[in-house]
Amino acid sequence: MSKFINPFTDYGFKLIFGREVSKDLLIEFLNDLLEGERVITDLTFLNNEQLPDYPEGRGIIYDVYCTTDTGEKIIVEMQNRMQSNFKERSIFYLSRAIVNQGRTGHDWKFEIKAVYGVFLMNFIMDKNIKLRTDVILADKETGELFSEKFRQIFIALPLFKKSEEECETNFERWIYILKNMEKLKEIPYKEVNDMWADFEIVADTGSMSREERRDYESSLNSYRVLLSAFEQTAAEWHQHGYTEGHEQGLAEGRAEGRAEALLSTVRNMRVLGLSDETICEVTGLTIEQLQKI
Repeated sequence: MSKFINPFTDYGFKLIFGREVSKDLLIEFLNDLLEGERVITDLTFLNNEQLPDYPEGRGIIYDVYCTTDTGEKIIVEMQNRMQSNFKERSIFYLSRAIVNQGRTGHDWKFEIKAVYGVFLMNFIMDKNIKLRTDVILADKETGELFSEKFRQIFIALPLFKKSEEECETNFERWIYILKNMEKLKEIPYKEVNDMWADFEIVADTGSMSREERRDYESSLNSYRVLLSAFEQTAAEWHQHGYTEGHEQGLAEGRAEGRAEALLSTVRNMRVLGLSDETICEVTGLTIEQLQKI
């Protein structure tokens, strides 16, 4: 086991960013992410009871209720898991956070707090994605902001290429560390900011209890299986030129080859005890299609 927790496992993400002990670190992370826009002074974890059980977790999705230095309240929803239809899911998750603010009765006048989505991706969502992609509600013609109540921030870590020495801002340092957690022997930049020493303690696998280690290892195994299956399926689809509506254009032999590879992936995931829902998320199959395999 590596010295530091993998932040892209369900349980590892919770241990690093989803506990009271790491509250100050999460505030630092969000402020570095929103530098020049907002300054978060306090936050409260919401919906922690909705975190997944293991080993078949559905992915970390949880809200933090933030207070800024101007007294503004914003909700930040964080997610770190690869899933099919990722864009659509991210819109759904944030829309749910907005709808959940609704109140019954005539006194409520649709006063809603801004909802931000922060999506840490250890994969490439599509060919148009950048290292950091900020999505806002804006006028199509002028680009002028229409409403600040909805914001998405996608961070694709595989696109970050800077070395440890090349990182100049805390945002870049965060991205470098998160991307390389499993390879690091110690957390760098402690001479730059004391928070990195605190982060080193929180992220050290040696500080886990026996129960935490058991759940983390289970989550780590599931993550590696999902990553392997995700990459295999993506490679197969790319290799065979598969896109929706073009399946009939594939040569018969190539189509059979893809089907056999997908079938093998499904069988392997079932052997490992993954749920049908998780298998569908990775492969893109529907429940009905999966039941026929």
